[in-house]
Amino acid sequence: LCVATQRSVTQALASHPDVHSIDFTGSNVFGNWLIDNCRQAQVYAELAGVNNIVIDSTDAYKAMLGNLAFTLSLYSGQMCTTTQAIFVPAGGIETEDGHKSYDDVCADLAKAVERFLSKPEVAFAVLGAIQSADTTERIEIANSGALGKVVLASQKLDNPDFPGATVRTPVLLACDAADEAAYMEERFGPISFIIKVADTAAAIALSERATRLHGALTAGLYSTRQDVIDAMTEATWRSKVALSI
Repeated sequence: LCVATQRSVTQALASHPDVHSIDFTGSNVFGNWLIDNCRQAQVYAELAGVNNIVIDSTDAYKAMLGNLAFTLSLYSGQMCTTTQAIFVPAGGIETEDGHKSYDDVCADLAKAVERFLSKPEVAFAVLGAIQSADTTERIEIANSGALGKVVLASQKLDNPDFPGATVRTPVLLACDAADEAAYMEERFGPISFIIKVADTAAAIALSERATRLHGALTAGLYSTRQDVIDAMTEATWRSKVALSI
């Protein structure tokens, strides 16, 4: 079936008067459609939103990059917990290898993703396949540079075991905190933004606001400073999102 037909069939089934309970995990767009249009049913919806990470400092820089590379690649960013917004201070971060500028973090994360996916057996096991044509379209828009500076373009991969599968690597975009139209909404798929913010305090404030406005299942923090950990913890208490430190 074509995508439009699949969507039509799904909507017709979900809104049928004999359906009284709907359990949904996935994008905000379809989850909100279910909530608004399936009033005959009790809708249980676990929605994604703008999952985000604040990078303040780290004492394990390469490990941090490796962890982020895995997070952004897993199931080609189609997990409801995939990180979309990565907030990095304009002045850079402190690491065990010395100071890293904002541009360093962007370039090094791009290299980490490329390195992680360089072996086909790893790439095909981790990435999976793109589920929807809508997601493919979003990837192409991001690749075009319409949403920010392309730090790492998404690549098409051919899986010999599944020749019909659409396999795409993550696309990383760099933008400023002021570019909210780009990153302050859910863009489901392997699309992530490295956002330049004034400082760590501004990053924490943006993380909280993104979660309050658009929802999130996960938030993360990399920091070696207890005062920053305390501030992020309190922000995620207020915005009611699970925090990984």
